[in-house]
Amino acid sequence: MSPLRRETGLLVLAVTFLTRLPLRDPHPYAPARMAAAARYFALVGGVIGALAAGLWLAAGLVWSAPVAAILAIAFGILLTGALHEDGLCDSADGLGGGRTAARALEIMRDSRIGAYGALALIHSVGLRVALLAAMPPTAGAAALLGAHSASRAAATQLMASAPYLRPDGAGGFAAAGLPANVMPTALCTAILCSLPLGLIDARAALGGLVGAAALALVFRRWSVRRLGGHTGDTLGASEQLAQIGYLLGAAAWL
Repeated sequence: MSPLRRETGLLVLAVTFLTRLPLRDPHPYAPARMAAAARYFALVGGVIGALAAGLWLAAGLVWSAPVAAILAIAFGILLTGALHEDGLCDSADGLGGGRTAARALEIMRDSRIGAYGALALIHSVGLRVALLAAMPPTAGAAALLGAHSASRAAATQLMASAPYLRPDGAGGFAAAGLPANVMPTALCTAILCSLPLGLIDARAALGGLVGAAALALVFRRWSVRRLGGHTGDTLGASEQLAQIGYLLGAAAWL
């Protein structure tokens, strides 16, 4: 198999794992391929951000900024099948309600949403809508692109730096570790996806990257201390917090 065909296949695998976009990976599933595909998670996030940004700009021509922001954030959720929001809810319920690591992990397996999860989801969606609605149209579009990419890079960093706690889960491919080129590729992708915002306001782009990194690292330290590692749910929570952190950091300068 040629290198181009191999990398294209890994990109398709990353898209099918993270989104509901109608692509199909023709190759049989293998943990090693999935681990290699993780280097494209930030790029897939950029694609999601670009699509949401397009809807934000189009909707802004017809409706007010709050309505356009709600549609753009909802579209991003639709594209991923609420994958990360589900992880945020489960993580909030487990970390908020479980006194021990074992109990927290048990709660996180429960598909029902508790009070902590519901509040986390409300605040996550509400904050992102409010922050986007407060931005100028072009800057908001660029911020969506950067936020979606950087947030997937943050989740990848958690995956690469902490042990996986559920070998039988969807993220079990990371149990043996990710290839060495995953994080450099993810970070470079997040920075490249922030360049459009940097052309509008360099401080906003830097603030977004710093905000995403700060919230993701704080959550990593807390959740790993509580649980001893990461799960698919905490990866989703990390993505959500990093996305919020990026928009907070960008909006502070816009």
